[in-house]
Amino acid sequence: MTTASPQPPTDPLAPPLLDAQGRRMTYLRLSITDRCNFRCTYCSPASWGGKRDMLDAAELARITSIFASMGIRRVRLTGGEPLIRPDILDICRGISSLPGIRHLAITTNASFLAPLAVPLREAGVNQLNLSLDTLSPETFRRISKQGDLATILRGIDAAAAAGYASLKLNAVVMRGVNDDEVPALVAYAHERGITPRFIELMPFGQGTPVPTAELVEKLQASGLPLEPEPDDEGADAASLTSGPARYWRTASGRVGFISPLTQNFCGGCNRVRVASNGDLRSCLGGRAQAPLHQLIRGGATDVELAVAIRRALGDKPDGHRFTEPGNGATLLSMMGIGG
Repeated sequence: MTTASPQPPTDPLAPPLLDAQGRRMTYLRLSITDRCNFRCTYCSPASWGGKRDMLDAAELARITSIFASMGIRRVRLTGGEPLIRPDILDICRGISSLPGIRHLAITTNASFLAPLAVPLREAGVNQLNLSLDTLSPETFRRISKQGDLATILRGIDAAAAAGYASLKLNAVVMRGVNDDEVPALVAYAHERGITPRFIELMPFGQGTPVPTAELVEKLQASGLPLEPEPDDEGADAASLTSGPARYWRTASGRVGFISPLTQNFCGGCNRVRVASNGDLRSCLGGRAQAPLHQLIRGGATDVELAVAIRRALGDKPDGHRFTEPGNGATLLSMMGIGG
């Protein structure tokens, strides 16, 4: 017996929020800046100048409120580097207090985190994803010519002491750059109660990806036993999933892998992205967008914004097509997309 797909509501502001394939959108990735104090080779090309016209805290809260009324339950603030915004605490308070929003997360490089770790939690942030690709100062300088590894590590330690419900450490793995550090990064994260996650390099910048299967073999060869974690969460929990990671168990904690190239996760996509200037992007791997900022500043009503959102998601493809020949040439940088 098959279950019929949910039908779009007659009220544009009411849930569910569906894409062209009938997938239910429950997770908003909201970029609040495309500027960053780092220049990582795989994310932010040296030529990237950034957008000039970012949404303010009130506009971010309004857009999120509309998405929440349509069924979004989880919000992640991304960048660029979100903590570069001087009004970051106001943004977090405004979004975390919205009806319907159950979970607020931030992805950060941790360079500004040491003094903000506790205030962010008090402002309603439930989870931090901490970007750390290496424990070596020399390798860090190879990945980014800007930034300071010691400052990042102090920020991570501050987050570990701040009492967050969830902390994750994200590492983009590049062959011949940091792939030999995977076991050390697992140990570093687990010592601090953090879940490490290893991400296959996507075709946005420089570097050669390392397949997830190879990383699993590398960890097992290092003496770390890994057992796949069963995917037995209930429907409600699944609707609030943090994303496409697959997790494995060890004696010291969980290890996650995000595999956009070798283990395509598009079939279960529940995400919609809004860039820092208000452009809605229905898919990570494309350029189609809806200019929500122009609508807001042109006096659009909430219903008109909801109609524009639904129209854009009606063009959402069934997958990102990263591996199709020539597609890499059409992609924006990660900094331009918003993570």
